[in-house]
Amino acid sequence: MSNFYVTTSIPYVNSEPHIGFAMELVQADVLARYARQQGIATMFATGTDEHGGKIAEKAAEAKLDPQQFADRISDSFKAILPLLDISNDRFVRTTDEGHEQRAGLIWKNLAEHIYKGNYTGWYCTGDEAFFSEKVVKENNGICPAHNRPYEKIQEENYFFKLSAFGEPVKQAIETGKLAIFPETRKHEILAVIDDGLEDISVSRPKDKIAWGIPVPGDDSQVMYVWFEALMNYITVLGYPEAEDFKSFWPANVQVIGKDILRFHAAIWPAMLLGLGLPLPKALYVHGFVTVDDQKMSKSIGNVVAPKDIVKKYGADAFRYFFLRHIPSYGDGDFSWERLEAAYNNELADQLGNAVSRTAAMILRYQKGVIGSVPEPEHDMGRFETALGQCRFDKALDEVWEQVKGLNQYIEEAKPWEIVKTGDEDHLREVLAYTVGALQQISGLLKPFMPAIAEKIDKVFGSGVIKEQPAPLFPKADRPKPPKTA
Repeated sequence: MSNFYVTTSIPYVNSEPHIGFAMELVQADVLARYARQQGIATMFATGTDEHGGKIAEKAAEAKLDPQQFADRISDSFKAILPLLDISNDRFVRTTDEGHEQRAGLIWKNLAEHIYKGNYTGWYCTGDEAFFSEKVVKENNGICPAHNRPYEKIQEENYFFKLSAFGEPVKQAIETGKLAIFPETRKHEILAVIDDGLEDISVSRPKDKIAWGIPVPGDDSQVMYVWFEALMNYITVLGYPEAEDFKSFWPANVQVIGKDILRFHAAIWPAMLLGLGLPLPKALYVHGFVTVDDQKMSKSIGNVVAPKDIVKKYGADAFRYFFLRHIPSYGDGDFSWERLEAAYNNELADQLGNAVSRTAAMILRYQKGVIGSVPEPEHDMGRFETALGQCRFDKALDEVWEQVKGLNQYIEEAKPWEIVKTGDEDHLREVLAYTVGALQQISGLLKPFMPAIAEKIDKVFGSGVIKEQPAPLFPKADRPKPPKTA
């Protein structure tokens, strides 16, 4: 059985973690946990991207040197991993000595595809990116994301021959060698490739941006942050000689946001082809998350931190909401009201109630003895297909059909009426069936809501219930969610 490797993108450490990246972590975590559940050796990597002019700029604003600033923000990303019950195996920082050394080696191994030349273009430090004359004109010379003028830059840089790889990258995507989910993102990147891939600048003069990895053999230049950051997916495995690299590359799924599709579906595959390496098997591209139908903004006052949600509802409720109620193949919206409704109506009233009622009836009618639990009857083909396509919302819909079906079964079977007839065999059969259904639901939920799945297993796993379990999703004494603007 082949190994499984999943990655998130590595977020830029210019600001604290937000719910969009927290969702990405949870999505990748589901894939990693599901693979481990199938008995597959799994590697799950995440980390932080820490070089570039924007970091130097933010550090100066905070009156810190760039490394101190990067340390502080990187620590905040590390802190949300246990908060969200993320089971990553590796955490890479692009300021790690190992990454910097291996990035230099990758540069050398790409040397035949890199050349030095003069560059003239428009640059935004906020984006750490160059923009075309067309884009600059459309925006009247002002970057809309950062409300600052584009800088006209003329300098000597190193270039990567991206133009040479357009056709082989396109072929890999069209043939499914590099699968892209959803299909709309596949068409989007193919349109970009059809327009023509131009060679890209992959370095900046050190006297312009000092905070970066030096170009091997040329201390006057540093690697362009986006080019160097992409290398993390193989440096974290110990490219080129480590056993982990040999065992786990190519990645099975790389989870990214839609705003960095070009980097991961055009530039990254071209770099890998230049290195003579196989491409990732799949890219899953998620959408954006708004809050109360507005883009998150400090000025609006609607920024929601992952820890705020977990503090009030728990990690599994966070995971459930962002996996089921944010469309896997599109943009979605978070509101405290929607989360409250999902928590009460779905988690507490449907799943929590099924566990609580079943345990109570077994305690009351059978002195806690469960009896012989039947084998699961449900065909989970659609669940497996949905997960294979990174449709987390559809996979959870399949699980919730079972949850709702079980509640309906309890209402129709009426164990409380059966006990009046004295038919103990029938009662035992009905209650054992409900336990079997809950155990199958628990198994399906393990990648999505690991702590809740473990609690369900503890209630029914021994075959004897000794006491009424605490509610899975307690409603009482929870703080009121804060109002967003």
